[in-house]
Amino acid sequence: MTDYVSSNSSEDSRQWDERGFAFWIYLMSDAVIFALLFATFAVMASNTNGGPGGKQLFELRHTFIETMLLLTSSMTFGFASVSVSARNKAATLAWLAVTFALGLGFIGMEISEFHGMIAQGAGPDRSGFLSAFFTLVGTHGLHVGSGLVWIIMLGVETAVCGLTPRVVSHLYRLGLFWHFLDIIWIAIFSFVYLRGIV
Repeated sequence: MTDYVSSNSSEDSRQWDERGFAFWIYLMSDAVIFALLFATFAVMASNTNGGPGGKQLFELRHTFIETMLLLTSSMTFGFASVSVSARNKAATLAWLAVTFALGLGFIGMEISEFHGMIAQGAGPDRSGFLSAFFTLVGTHGLHVGSGLVWIIMLGVETAVCGLTPRVVSHLYRLGLFWHFLDIIWIAIFSFVYLRGIV
C-alpha cells in the first residue's frame, strides 16, 4: 500500500512538472508573438497616411493611470501569492478580488481609449500606424481579459476546493501569466506611448 501511494505521488509530481514546463513553453511562444507585433509596429509607426499620429492621439495622463492600475494589480497578485504560501484562503480570495478589480479598471480605460480614438476617425483602418497600434495594444488587452476570466475561475476553485496542491499549482501559473502581461505593458508604455509623443 505504501509503495502504491509513493508511486502515485511521484506520478502526480511528474505530471505537474510536465504541465509547468508546457506552460513556460506557452509563455515563450506568447513572447515571440508580442515580439513580432512590436516589430510590426516599429515598421509601421511612421506610416500615418496623412492621419493623426501618437502626438495627436495619446494622452499620457490616461495611459499613466492605466499603467499604475496594472502595476498595482501585479503587486496585489504578489500579496495573493504570499497568502497562498501561508495557506490563508480568505486572504488569497480577497487579494484575487482586488487584483480582478484593478485589471477590470485597466480594461475599462483601454476600451474607453479605443472608443475615443475611433470616434475621432482614428480607427485601425485609418493607417498602417493605427492598424499596428490597435493590433499590439488590443492583443495585450485580450490577454488581460483572459487573465480576468482565469482569476474568476480560480477564485471559484479556491473557494470550493481550498488551497489544494492542484489549486496552488494553477494559481502559480496564473501569477506567471499576470506578471508577464505587466512586463509586456511596460514595453508598450515605453515603446509605443512615450516614443509616440516625443
